[in-house]
Amino acid sequence: MLGEKLSLSNINSLRSFEVIDEVKDALEDACPGVVSCADIVIMVARDSVVLSGGPNWEVKLGRRDSLTASQKDSDDIMPSPRANATSLINLFSRFNLSVKDLVALSGSHSIGKGRCFSIVHRLYNQSGTGRPDPAIEPEFRKKLDKLCPLGGDGNVTGNLDATPKKFDNQYFKDLVNGRGFLNSDQTLFTHPKTREYVRMFSRNQREFFEAFVEGMIKLGDLQSGRPGEIRKNCRVINGRPLGRLIDDLKDTGAVNYY
Repeated sequence: MLGEKLSLSNINSLRSFEVIDEVKDALEDACPGVVSCADIVIMVARDSVVLSGGPNWEVKLGRRDSLTASQKDSDDIMPSPRANATSLINLFSRFNLSVKDLVALSGSHSIGKGRCFSIVHRLYNQSGTGRPDPAIEPEFRKKLDKLCPLGGDGNVTGNLDATPKKFDNQYFKDLVNGRGFLNSDQTLFTHPKTREYVRMFSRNQREFFEAFVEGMIKLGDLQSGRPGEIRKNCRVINGRPLGRLIDDLKDTGAVNYY
């Protein structure tokens, strides 16, 4: 089963799965078969925000882990780093998430890094023009040009905002100043429906934190409607030998990503 680790938005980018493994192992030792991997991932997301200086909230528990995996589902649902605000608004609306939810949840890019692969089109061929994205502040573009030269290593990473280890509203201040790293970030300030929220969050961190928590709770409430289980090992459905999984991954060339 090809899962979301190999989807276009995640491959060579999403990482640190061994942290989830360590948490799962500890929980299985303490209370086997009780806490799902899905719940672990959401609690880890919350804890990462808190430990980086962001807000805290109570995570609802009781999710089940999938009995299958789908790379296509992830490709269809995961926002592209090249997306514009209109497509993002439409995508989030499919899940009853508002424009405010979209902008607030995009604030998760307050921490972390992005790959050059995701922005080379912005720097050298925005919308097929053969020119850079005019929304990029000139001095910031020079910095990105140096980090991500045309024909360079697409896996080199850059900071998603000016304070990549601190969860704060700097991300929105950067967007106001034309210093968004991804196209899907900067487009939130160039589009009239999202711009007002970017401005509001750039001026008021408390407003951002409150909206982010609300969006995360709504996001965590989404359900697939499919049956599930509590996995013993987050990398494989119950009853499937791990050796068989590794053999399958070797056949697909995906073993390096697990």
